[in-house]
Amino acid sequence: MGSPEHALDDADLDLVAALQLAPRATLNTVAEILGTSASTAGRRIQRLQQLGLLRFICTVHWSLLTTGNPYVVWIRCRPGMITEVTAAIQRVPQVQSLFITTGDSDIYCTLYPLPGTDMRRLLTRTLPDTPGIASIQSHLVLRAPRQAVAWRLHRLPEDQAEALRGQADSVPSPMPAALGPLTEVEFSTLRLLLDDGRISAAQVARDLDISRSTAYRTIQSLLETGAVRPRVEIEPAVLGFPITALFTLDVRPQHVPAVLSALGEHRHGRFTAMTAGPASVLHHGVFTDEEHLSRFVTDDLGALPGINGLNMSTTLSVLRRQWIDRDEDHLLAQGARDILSPDGVLAGS
Repeated sequence: MGSPEHALDDADLDLVAALQLAPRATLNTVAEILGTSASTAGRRIQRLQQLGLLRFICTVHWSLLTTGNPYVVWIRCRPGMITEVTAAIQRVPQVQSLFITTGDSDIYCTLYPLPGTDMRRLLTRTLPDTPGIASIQSHLVLRAPRQAVAWRLHRLPEDQAEALRGQADSVPSPMPAALGPLTEVEFSTLRLLLDDGRISAAQVARDLDISRSTAYRTIQSLLETGAVRPRVEIEPAVLGFPITALFTLDVRPQHVPAVLSALGEHRHGRFTAMTAGPASVLHHGVFTDEEHLSRFVTDDLGALPGINGLNMSTTLSVLRRQWIDRDEDHLLAQGARDILSPDGVLAGS
């Protein structure tokens, strides 16, 4: 959980749980539902932000962010070289998440083909040529029924949770496979939302020198089409889930849809995907302790049909999620990498 000053009390946890359900709801609304004051809620949020524990961001639809589906990559390092290798990988803009892991590999990361990226060169030359890397195994993500934006704490009474869900921005169902090109104003607004998921129409209007009504309509359009999904970014360990486990599951083809569906709806799952690799299903989950993890393996995974076997590893360090680096105390960097540029070319390339 980090140092004592970084500990969250029950009121903090309730507030985070509420904002996970309705990230852009007004403080007055959230406070009323939780039975507190807007000023108290505001002070608590400000404290968590100033400590570097919490940020409001947006997840961007893949089709607007990348030129194809992402890859999950497992890396083995030469003895004693993990620190040097992770430092090198952190300089790669396409790396969206980065973990040091136990198990067969030393490092796990996800790579997104941002505009201007030569993925073949990145996977076959750039990364393998990194000093200290012994081997790389990469798997293309075919589809992902669950992403981290869907994970949340389950601690509020159902009446409060239902009231908050009523305040949440609508999410298209099903989510469109692809979205059309954005206008210049939409793209500029998306960049602002990427860095601040709670940014107001008034602030967007000031930053972009447009009318407030235009800013409001643009934000609503991006939300309603699924171009962006607001989220609370906070490390699960801070919320009482210090174990992140990564599973690769060997599933018989006819059972893959059922396994994806079950794991995609699991309350402790953060990422579930079908991949083009030796194991067809990848699943990330977060757990309160070792007993919690062991019950998930024996009871939940054990009940799923068609699983021939699994490989499991746990994270020793979480170095990046959602392009936001974090330190050993789970503190988030001030800004994410600038992965979008107005001309559609990878920023910084």
